[in-house]
Amino acid sequence: MKINYALLACFASLLVPAAWAQQEEIPIFNTVKLKLANGQSVIGGTIDAAEPATYCAMANAGFDFMWIEMQHSPLNYSQVAEMIWACRDAPAIPFIRIPEATEGDIQKALDIGALGIIVPMVDAIEEIETAVTYAKYPPMGKRSLGGGQYGALWGRDYRRAANDNIMVVAMIEQVEGVDIIDQVVNTPGVDAVFVASSDLSSFTGLRQGDPEYEALVSRVLDTTLAAGLTAGGPLNWLETREGYGFFQGPGAGALIRAGTRVSLESADPCRFLPSGTSPVAGEDPCP
Repeated sequence: MKINYALLACFASLLVPAAWAQQEEIPIFNTVKLKLANGQSVIGGTIDAAEPATYCAMANAGFDFMWIEMQHSPLNYSQVAEMIWACRDAPAIPFIRIPEATEGDIQKALDIGALGIIVPMVDAIEEIETAVTYAKYPPMGKRSLGGGQYGALWGRDYRRAANDNIMVVAMIEQVEGVDIIDQVVNTPGVDAVFVASSDLSSFTGLRQGDPEYEALVSRVLDTTLAAGLTAGGPLNWLETREGYGFFQGPGAGALIRAGTRVSLESADPCRFLPSGTSPVAGEDPCP
């Protein structure tokens, strides 16, 4: 039988690239990124105290990610590393709001296992460019190889997969940030833009609902969505505003207060009602 070597070579040229593509498939272990890609909204619980037990309770309670607050808290990276490690199998992905966009803050946050970097107070394009630069390994960025628990958390393939799993979120809190929003959303490596509603009000002196305030918010939202990125905001915007998909949820203190009240009301329906008021229509009133 005569072998057609030319035909075999043609088949080989088709099969080999397919095999390479299969080998080079990048694993995505950042479930927040997967959910957003599938059109789902994500909610993060906020924690600002060095309490591994509280962190674990929240990380296993149903949040999509944990918003670890290092801008407005005394938390240090050793404490946060312990918290993340203590609950390393929790479904909530660790995100860290870093104190500022510096090489040291970004690389420490990632080395201890964060898969999301939330950059506060973005009012100059250099800030978000710096964040992306040090959040990404070469050739995209300049993150260096260092020690840390990231490999034990996310697997031996971490170095190859990191750039595709780590998310960068830019927070817009000032008019100066709104002014550069076109540049922010067109910076390669930025995944989401978060409207810091209270800070935007604080810096502008405008309240939500004021036409000037709403114009600023709309500009950020529209520009972000037009660029194909995710827009974020406070959790109460989930039901009141459209277009947002990344939300900061309540902190541990608020959740403890709410949980305590629910527990007490379940034990004693009259506990928080005035005397003589019926908790359910038709029942005897509370004594």
